[in-house]
Amino acid sequence: MDDDSPTARWERRTEVPLGAASLLFLAAYAIHVLAHGLPQGGRDVCLTVIAVTWAAFLFDYLVLWRLSGQGVGFVHRHLLDTVVLVLPLLRPLRVVKLYDAVLRRRGEPRLPLYARVMFYAGIAVLLLGFSGALAVYQAEYRAPHATIVTFGDSVWWAASTLATVGYGDVTPVTPKGRTIAVAMMMCGLALLGAVTGSFSSWLLQVFSREGDEKPPGS
Repeated sequence: MDDDSPTARWERRTEVPLGAASLLFLAAYAIHVLAHGLPQGGRDVCLTVIAVTWAAFLFDYLVLWRLSGQGVGFVHRHLLDTVVLVLPLLRPLRVVKLYDAVLRRRGEPRLPLYARVMFYAGIAVLLLGFSGALAVYQAEYRAPHATIVTFGDSVWWAASTLATVGYGDVTPVTPKGRTIAVAMMMCGLALLGAVTGSFSSWLLQVFSREGDEKPPGS
């Protein structure tokens, strides 16, 4: 039976709008960073969209906090919402929750657990990689002695960082860029661990099932 608490009802009502707001934020941020020739009016629109989406997430966070009645404990029990509020770079991760919401509203079955973990981790890698590449490019491309001077350089750096390869051919030189790099390294390790752990568990389950199906005496 579905949870019918006030918190659950609020989350069901807002998960699609907030997922759409996450995509809107990412689009506005990408245009703001990459469109160097954008007129000031266009930049103002992008900044307004970014601010409005942040305000929407703040409002949602405060409503959930109020409905939960958990006090300070709400912060660590809703860690994704807390992190997304503090670090706008991670806001597009709300799109991961949007996928489940769309399937539920259409009445379609969800993927098995292991497939969902790997699928969600893949989406998270793409979103984090693109968002991280934008943020590092914004911080680096005008810095003295920078090695990340094009968005292509930044995408290459983000891919090697999230894959935990770290070729070192292009690296951040600014404090902001290096801070983002540390966060992406941690996310890359966490996501890699989630995917490999789920895949290993799935293989063990498959092999165990095959062993149980062998006829006696074989």
